[in-house]
Amino acid sequence: MKQKTFIKLFLSTFQLSACTFGGGFVMIPLMQKRFVNELHWIEEQEMMDLTAIAQSSPGAIAVNASILLGYHVAGVIGALITVLGTLLPPLIIISGISFFYTAFRDNTIVNMAMTGMLAGVAAVICDVVITMGKNIFPPKRVLPIVVLFASFVAVRFMKINIILIILICAIIGSVDTLYLGRKGRRA
Repeated sequence: MKQKTFIKLFLSTFQLSACTFGGGFVMIPLMQKRFVNELHWIEEQEMMDLTAIAQSSPGAIAVNASILLGYHVAGVIGALITVLGTLLPPLIIISGISFFYTAFRDNTIVNMAMTGMLAGVAAVICDVVITMGKNIFPPKRVLPIVVLFASFVAVRFMKINIILIILICAIIGSVDTLYLGRKGRRA
């Protein structure tokens, strides 16, 4: 049974990584579709939590998310398998491209294809933002909306370091969770 899980973990992350152009933000909704909707290995809220942790951790979001997902599903071995499945396709593809870099660099068709891919990646990232945004805003709660917009303004217009923003958001989220927990126990 475990061996089938390991094989499915590896093949799923390998296929997602091999067919995903645009980075982790493009891979996250595909991981959600595969592991939440198709395999039912994790819940949607767990995927959202893993995504938040993966993004706020150092490193590539796709690799971080695959580590967390693999660990959640199958422990340390699962994490190692998903990392391997996530890293192998780009390693193989980039190694192949590096041999032909000079030919690709000046090719008009390749440049046009890359421009088209950038537009597609931007559309997928917008879809991720909308999908994640729907799950972030609980009904009748103003705090998540205020934190979202304040964080955006702080990063975009005030040029405050993103690490500081993440730490402040973590503190706000912790305090809010403690407050809601105590409020729930009183009721």
